[in-house]
Amino acid sequence: MTKTLSLLLLRVSLGGLLLVWGVNKIVNTDYSQAIVDNFYFGFLSAEALLPLAGAGQMLVGLLVVIGLARRWTYPLQLLLNGASLVAVSASVIDPWGWYLEGTNALFYPSLIIFAASLLAMAFREEDRLSLDAARQRPGPVSWEARRHCS
Repeated sequence: MTKTLSLLLLRVSLGGLLLVWGVNKIVNTDYSQAIVDNFYFGFLSAEALLPLAGAGQMLVGLLVVIGLARRWTYPLQLLLNGASLVAVSASVIDPWGWYLEGTNALFYPSLIIFAASLLAMAFREEDRLSLDAARQRPGPVSWEARRHCS
């Protein structure tokens, strides 16, 4: 039961993070614009693209939270979290700025988030509380079917 609940918490927290980041791109566009310009070299910098990217990120996050289409959403999640990790990699390598300028120890968890995304993918088939897993389970056997199989 511990593994089952751990995988549920992992999935919900990782998907929730994508939801929060996606909502932020929609409701806090100035801040999101500054992040994009500073860390992602202006990729998706156009004012109209940020809300679209946010909506896409929210969709992926929601699908991760409920555990639907994990074959596709987990690699997308890994790609998004991997891009964040690459964007702040200097802060992961030198979190206190001893050798590299402009780093921040608060970005170090990007490595942990990326590792958690890998873990979620590795144990995807063991996550029994996902919607995908519920859809794959055979339905309850009727009394009539049991009577004929005995």
